[in-house]
Amino acid sequence: MKLIIKILSVAVLSIFFVACGNDKPKTENTIVKTEKLLTENLKNIEVQIQGMTCEIGCARLIQSKLYKAKGIKFAKVSFADSLGKITFDANRISDKEIKNIIQNVAGGDLYKVVEITEVENFNKVQELE
Repeated sequence: MKLIIKILSVAVLSIFFVACGNDKPKTENTIVKTEKLLTENLKNIEVQIQGMTCEIGCARLIQSKLYKAKGIKFAKVSFADSLGKITFDANRISDKEIKNIIQNVAGGDLYKVVEITEVENFNKVQELE
């Protein structure tokens, strides 16, 4: 009797293992994310800014906010000239967005962009001095 129980147990376990085996190949669904790479469309603008009262607290603050924005390649804000010189990728950010960034610095009550002028080129080396 014990022999029959052992044989039946082995048979049941064998059927169980065979039934649980999966002969179908596993297929994995993979999602491929592709990004469309755009070439840079660099533009240079000069921005006339009203409301700056100092070099460090105003001009440098505006400049740092500009550099944090995606698409800004170069930014130099001069307190003495009330002027910002900016190079940006027009595929990533617009001049209107740049204007909004400047005007929203410090809560949006201090600075106003009076004029935006697109320029062909400006000498970045001179601007860094």
